[in-house]
Amino acid sequence: MGTIREFNFSVNLLQFILWEWDESTELVSLIQAKQNWYNLNQTQFWENWITDIFDLRTANEFGCVIWAIILGIPLTYILPASAATNPFGFGPDGEDTDANGNENFFNSTFASNQTEQFVLTLPQKRLILQLRYRQLVARGTVPETNKILKDLLVPNYGPMYVIDGLDMSMRVVCVNGIPAFLSFLFSQFDLIPRPATVDLIVVDATYPVFGFGPDGQNTAANNNQNFFNSAFTPNG
Repeated sequence: MGTIREFNFSVNLLQFILWEWDESTELVSLIQAKQNWYNLNQTQFWENWITDIFDLRTANEFGCVIWAIILGIPLTYILPASAATNPFGFGPDGEDTDANGNENFFNSTFASNQTEQFVLTLPQKRLILQLRYRQLVARGTVPETNKILKDLLVPNYGPMYVIDGLDMSMRVVCVNGIPAFLSFLFSQFDLIPRPATVDLIVVDATYPVFGFGPDGQNTAANNNQNFFNSAFTPNG
């Protein structure tokens, strides 16, 4: 439990039986029945409460809902409908031109014309809640934020770190790239601790960037680094 104080929830009613009552089988039986009830409904209940609700690392679905209310963060995200009025689609007769009365085969892109619910898994909910809690109690310094990334994100998404841009910005550098959920997390939830008014920039370190090769040549055939393959962009 880390720095959380350990509590002893056990209740021992049998210790109150005096020695002169040891031979009173009916009294001992009643107290033993009461003890069994406490073991099931007192001790086990609170031990389960610690695991299922109180501890964000092991909270179940109900526990996550409780914490979401406490921390003021939604765990249900609604993806809005596309702004495009005519999303991609085939016409009723299977043709692919508007001249045949079909729907925008060449006029639009893949999009949804209705809202959709993004369903988070239980581990993803725990991660979001832990990030939110750390965000509320953190000071937003670079060393502290790097410690949070190391504790919560690095084990599942590989090395990443925060650097100070020295221009009212902070960069999160993802060494192993940005998986789909991590991209969703960065774009939809503002959970990375940083000082007020400081901009957050997420950098994919696996993205190819402009550069010269070690021998000064400028062609890929000379084993150089993406001279013709990418654009100017920071990778750190």
